[in-house]
Amino acid sequence: MSLIVFVLVARLRDGLPLSASTDFQHSRELQERKQQIRTISKSLNSLPERGIITGQELHIYFYLSDGMAYLSVCLCSVSAAVAFSFLEDLRWAFMDRFDSSAVAQACRPYPFLDFDGVIQKLQQHYNQNGGPALEITLSTVQEELSLSPPHVLTMDEIQLSNGVANGHAEQAAASGQMQRLEPVSAPGILSLVLNIMCAALNLIRGVHLIEYTFQDDYDSFWNVTAFLVAFACCVCQCQLYLFHSSRKKIMSLMLLTVIIVCNGFLFGLRNIWQLTFHVSVALISTLLILKRKLLDRSSDCGV
Repeated sequence: MSLIVFVLVARLRDGLPLSASTDFQHSRELQERKQQIRTISKSLNSLPERGIITGQELHIYFYLSDGMAYLSVCLCSVSAAVAFSFLEDLRWAFMDRFDSSAVAQACRPYPFLDFDGVIQKLQQHYNQNGGPALEITLSTVQEELSLSPPHVLTMDEIQLSNGVANGHAEQAAASGQMQRLEPVSAPGILSLVLNIMCAALNLIRGVHLIEYTFQDDYDSFWNVTAFLVAFACCVCQCQLYLFHSSRKKIMSLMLLTVIIVCNGFLFGLRNIWQLTFHVSVALISTLLILKRKLLDRSSDCGV
């Protein structure tokens, strides 16, 4: 395995990925580290200048400078001096090729994929020689690291800072900014169909009871309310499965609770099998809502 496995260059202010190395290895830990890099890129402004995130066999190194972030995944056998020498060389190579205006104008992920060739040459040099390729030397980097040691961080700390630094993301989603979810699965389609069926049954029974509610001096008012509330909850479950919400966990559990309470109240108007069917559909829908996750923005970029 190569010493330097994966490299990413990102814009510091918003974490936009600008270029990355081509990935020829597909180990499980590498995929986990790449996912962690995507998480890190969302909170770059809250990170120190240099840092290390340790793993079992692979470590993540990052270096922030001049509005840019340089990140790499290296074998744990690679020394910190070598890893940061590589990132320093990478910084000089990138600055030599792209100016700040080109970086500022970038508006889509990976606009500088042609820089991949430079990354590969730099990786190859380090993997073969284990040392710097440009003017910077190991002794210089070692001296810098001794004066200002890199921070050793955990993913829990990164995720916490990510939640604090990007609290505005929840507000953006609430204001109508759509976020893509994973594709709808076959069980998801089935749950939607069953939920629509339950909603229709609740609505039909509720509307039918309204006539008797007025005729019987409102004795059936609460039965009508239970049917209509259950109908609304089924519709909300469908919406919650199809569209992302930052509060989907608490909302889905609340909807499930209300549906169970409404069906319990309707015991007598429905037999035990009907109640079991409605509650089971609500439970399955809740599990699928909680299981469906956001689609990673960079998962389809081919890098």
